[in-house]
Amino acid sequence: AYDIGLHGVVYQVNKWDPKQFDWTKKLADADYVGPTCQYCHMRGGHHNVQRFGTVYTSMGMSMADRGAPIWKERRDRWASMRDDCHSPRFARENLPALDEAVKDAGLKYRETFQVAADLVKDGV
Repeated sequence: AYDIGLHGVVYQVNKWDPKQFDWTKKLADADYVGPTCQYCHMRGGHHNVQRFGTVYTSMGMSMADRGAPIWKERRDRWASMRDDCHSPRFARENLPALDEAVKDAGLKYRETFQVAADLVKDGV
């Protein structure tokens, strides 16, 4: 999802240009032309990449309890991080599209594992 989105395209086009992405700098000191996965998901040096997700992977989009306090907490945290570059309204308005992308990714993830399981059954 990242690679085909706007941020991912900016990264793919500019990743070898040291003026745009200086990989010698620590993430916190870097001034990149666009955010990398690490910028958002490993923010502040945290190595728990789910920390800034909108739901826990174990919840799954179809099973997430949208009334649970953690649902609002995680979405507020996600939206507040976007304030670095975008308006708060922009982040909030993009949450439904993000939900759909996460749901689609979960379906593709399961499909991929089913294909692999079928190949194993077929002796491949």
